[in-house]
Amino acid sequence: MTRFRIVPIETAVAERARRHRVDELGRPVVVQVADSGGFPCRHCLEDAVPGEAMLLFGHSPFTTGGPYREIGPIYVHERSCARRPPSAEIPEQLRRRLLALRGYDAAGNLLDADVVDGRELESLLARLLARDDVAFVHVRNARPGCFSCAIVRA
Repeated sequence: MTRFRIVPIETAVAERARRHRVDELGRPVVVQVADSGGFPCRHCLEDAVPGEAMLLFGHSPFTTGGPYREIGPIYVHERSCARRPPSAEIPEQLRRRLLALRGYDAAGNLLDADVVDGRELESLLARLLARDDVAFVHVRNARPGCFSCAIVRA
């Protein structure tokens, strides 16, 4: 299989939400207290524990333009957390969820997408990265559609 790295959101994105309490469109950040495992931080790629404060805000994971560039909801811890270093190690946060993987070309155009149980993420990822024209993959939680992380070739 092609070597890859799982890449969480940049620290600057999380810190802007924590400090300024607005998203990239100037909309207010929402504070929610976790009551279950449905609050995944996109910065450290760990789930919140019950009672922990999380920030919910809009974010676009795209560095490209084009029609697929969208803004959607993501969570980060309200407290400071260490960004998970980009690596090939698949976080448990992804293993516990039904995921949608979307492969894009360098211009940000969608080329292929499918849904997979997180425990079997590698099979779909291998299929997407076998395509030479797939430049990056976005991982989303399949049911709510929230962005989880990016995957790039190593």
